Amino acid sequence: MQNWKLTLTYDGTAFYGWQVQPSLPTIQGELQSAIGRILGSGWGEPPLPQGSGRTDAGVHALGQVASVALEAPVPADNLLRALNRTLPAAIRVLSVEPVPPEFHARHSARAKTYEYRIFRGNLCSPFLAPYVHPCRWKLDLASLQDAAQAVSGEHDFTSFAASDSDTTNRVNDDESEPKSPIRTVYRSEWSTDEGDLLLYRVRGNGFLHHMVRNLVGTMLEIGRGQFPAGSMARILESRNRSAAGPTAPAKGLFLHSVEYPDFDLPAANPF
Repeated sequence: MQNWKLTLTYDGTAFYGWQVQPSLPTIQGELQSAIGRILGSGWGEPPLPQGSGRTDAGVHALGQVASVALEAPVPADNLLRALNRTLPAAIRVLSVEPVPPEFHARHSARAKTYEYRIFRGNLCSPFLAPYVHPCRWKLDLASLQDAAQAVSGEHDFTSFAASDSDTTNRVNDDESEPKSPIRTVYRSEWSTDEGDLLLYRVRGNGFLHHMVRNLVGTMLEIGRGQFPAGSMARILESRNRSAAGPTAPAKGLFLHSVEYPDFDLPAANPF
C-alpha cells in the first residue's frame, strides 16, 4: 500500500464543488473515477481521495492537495501521466509524490492561502469573465487595505461564516474536535496588477464555509462606502452574520496553495 500526495489545479465552473455528490459532477468524484479506470476492476472499488478542504461549487484551485492510498504498484510518473490522460480537461494533476502512511491532505495541513480576483475595467474578455467578479463601483483602496488588516490575527469569524458553516473544517482539525468559529489569519491584503485586476489574498490556519467570500463581499461594501471605513473590527466583534456584507460570487475565488510540515519521504519508489 502506497500513500500518494496529489497536487491539482482545476477550473471549478462546471463542477458542484470538491465533495462527491450522487449524480453530480464534482472534483473528488472525477478523481475517484479516474483512479478506478486506471487501476481496472481487478483492484475492487477505487478509494476516495481526501482533499485538503471542500471548495464550493464554481470555486477554482491553483494548488489543491489530495491524498490517496493505492495497493496497485504504479510508478509516480506513470500515475501522473495516466491521471491527466483520464481526467476531464478542466482538472489537471500537477504532481504526484509518495508520502508516509500518516500523511493526510486535510489533517496534516498547517495553512492555506486563498486568492479572490476582482475585475475593475469596462470591458472584460470572455476568456477572463468566468474567473473574476466584475466590480464597476469606485473603490477606496486604502479602506480595503485597512479592512483586510483588521482580520489578521486570531478571531471568532462567526460574522463571516455561512449559516450552515461546518466549523470543523479547519485545515489542521480532526473531525472529532469540538466545533469552533475561531481561526487565525496570518496574512490578509489587497494588491493591484498592471491591468484591471484587483486581488485579495488571505493565508490562515483554516477557513469557515464561505468565510473568504463573505470577507470579500464585506470589504467591497466598505471600499465603495456602503459601510463606514474602519468598520471591519466592529463587524468581527459582533459575531453576527447579518452585520457583515453579502457573499461574493464563487467564480472569483481560487484555492491558491496548501502548506504542510516536512515529512520523511520514502527513500525510493520501489516500483
